[in-house]
Amino acid sequence: MTGSGPGEAVAEAFEEQRGRLVAVAYRMLGSRADAEDAVQEAWLRLARQDPAAIDNLAGWLTTVVGRVCIDVLRSRKAKPEASYDDRLPELVVTEEADGAPEDDALLAESVGLALLVVLDTLRPSERLAFVLHDMFAVPFEDIGQIIGRSTDATKMLASRARRKVQGTPHSTDEPQQQRAVVDAFLAAARRGDFEGLLRVLDPDVTWRTHTARGVVVRLGATEVAAKAQRGMHTKLTGRSVLVNGEPGVLVSDASGKPRIVMACTVVDGRIVEILSVTDPERLASMDLPERPV
Repeated sequence: MTGSGPGEAVAEAFEEQRGRLVAVAYRMLGSRADAEDAVQEAWLRLARQDPAAIDNLAGWLTTVVGRVCIDVLRSRKAKPEASYDDRLPELVVTEEADGAPEDDALLAESVGLALLVVLDTLRPSERLAFVLHDMFAVPFEDIGQIIGRSTDATKMLASRARRKVQGTPHSTDEPQQQRAVVDAFLAAARRGDFEGLLRVLDPDVTWRTHTARGVVVRLGATEVAAKAQRGMHTKLTGRSVLVNGEPGVLVSDASGKPRIVMACTVVDGRIVEILSVTDPERLASMDLPERPV
């Protein structure tokens, strides 16, 4: 080990863990930038440690990242919160055809937008217990050490979080099936085919749109279909993208400027949730893929 940081072997071992650590932190914090900051903090703390004193590097790093994340969550809770409807997790928008970078693939894997929104409503300790145990199989005893609780108390936190998360829409359909449903929805909207829209919408579908003036929520297949039927503009063009791993659409105007990002959650062949963003400020802040030349 040199005076400037961990030795080469430890640095390589850290890089092997980086993707998993970013995935843990992203589920905890709902922001890729914050997740990467948390992992960087773990690297800085590792640089101050004697590697020989660490028996299990993966476990040690998970513990450090967990502690950093819970500190971030607690500091957020101390600030005024947005209402439930205003919550918008960071959207990871990637090209559908191209292989996404490894870290983006890890972020998007199994993290639907609906789940991220619900995770954001949990107390910090509940979120940590649920994410680490249910998503990454970290033992309750280890999680308890991070949050300063007994093993039994940690189990109760995870159980409480699990009850809150139950009912969150999560697709088991194949990606190609999900995409086919979303494509059918868009085609029916372009044709103004109301009955075609109803065929691909769940009766209890929710469409939540983040606009410049706030959040607009539409409930039920009839209301969503009516809006979709009216809303397709011939001067706008849409192309397929992935939004947090779910089939989505990036809509641009004739000049190529992004106007709408839309993500759809498909369960059993029907759309159960739509999340869209039309707020120009939020769209400008997103890292959106360039339109193909």
